[in-house]
Amino acid sequence: MTISRYHDVIVIGAGIHGAGVAQAAAAQGYSVLVLEQSAIAAGTSSRSSKLIHGGLRYLESAQFNLVRECLHERTLLLKNAPALVQLKAFHIPVYSETSRSTWQIRAGLSLYSTLGGLSADTRFQMVPQREWVKLDGLDLEDLQNVFRYYDAQTDDKLLTEAVMRSAQSLGAELQMPARFIGADKQRQRYVVRYQVETQEIECETALLVNAAGPWVNEILKMVTPTVTTLDIDLIQGTHIILEGTVSQGVYYLEAPEDRRAVFVMPWKNKLMVGTTESFFHGNPAKVTPLAKEKSYLLQTLGYYFPRYRFTTQREIISSFAGLRVLPKTHGSAFSRPRDTIFHCDDPHDPRLATIYGGKLTAYRATAEKLMREFNYVLPDRRVIADTRSLALTPQ
Repeated sequence: MTISRYHDVIVIGAGIHGAGVAQAAAAQGYSVLVLEQSAIAAGTSSRSSKLIHGGLRYLESAQFNLVRECLHERTLLLKNAPALVQLKAFHIPVYSETSRSTWQIRAGLSLYSTLGGLSADTRFQMVPQREWVKLDGLDLEDLQNVFRYYDAQTDDKLLTEAVMRSAQSLGAELQMPARFIGADKQRQRYVVRYQVETQEIECETALLVNAAGPWVNEILKMVTPTVTTLDIDLIQGTHIILEGTVSQGVYYLEAPEDRRAVFVMPWKNKLMVGTTESFFHGNPAKVTPLAKEKSYLLQTLGYYFPRYRFTTQREIISSFAGLRVLPKTHGSAFSRPRDTIFHCDDPHDPRLATIYGGKLTAYRATAEKLMREFNYVLPDRRVIADTRSLALTPQ
């Protein structure tokens, strides 16, 4: 056993939220150690829809604060990471059978723009009918209107890596690959044990942050004394990649099967379609796209783009699946709140904070909230940077 030095904050997991917390903590002058079992963004943070967006559909469930926050964070990312986050045109076609009428979509986009501060990046328009033929072969039969608004696209893995590099430039340390073995609370600190190759290392921290994504409850089982866990569902989301592309931006569609949102978008000179929402049980490391999910996405693609109507699963170039962490409730995953939850070990002396859920777009705001909520258990340090203005660049 090797005894390592003390760290103010130890973060478990180098997905987008782990990287974000490391950056926020290091910016506030704290000593930070990140433990990652395999690779940066190895899990859900590299298997998302690759979108930096405000969450237009969350308006229907009145999650106005979440939408406002995400739009604010989108603005910061467009400024701070221009090589990683780019604004794209999004199109919403309206047919006679579309579940939301023209006036409902217009009202939603108006509210979206208002929550975004009525900036140029949040404006929308009706696409003139004479321009519909330019919309990448979108089915024009029974098409009544097309809305165009703007959101952003990113490479989620590269963005996560950039945030981690930013954290490291501020002094954060990364141990990878490192296997978390356990943690024991002793007075006002946690003694953390982890393994690097064949060496077991022990260190202490004032605040342990569990940012392990779909593994959060597995991590909590390795902590003493016992920490309560929240009941969660793991929701699988699958994307498929096909030959071809769309040149006019992203298409925000309704799946004909259940009216869920599905995006058709350009991705590295190919076509990407996603996502699905199905319950997952088992080892998160073994999540894989299901045949029924691929069929669902192909059906949706072909429904709106006639040239893909006879595409089969054999024509899928690649596919990937990620897992969302959502609170366990009744009803479909699609309609559940997307709020991020901080769960601590002891409300009177919190030394372990677990992040449940979270959105790629709002990672920075989530990290800053966590540090504000728990910084009173940390020693006084001198702030050295502001994450609102830190540049993020590809390597």
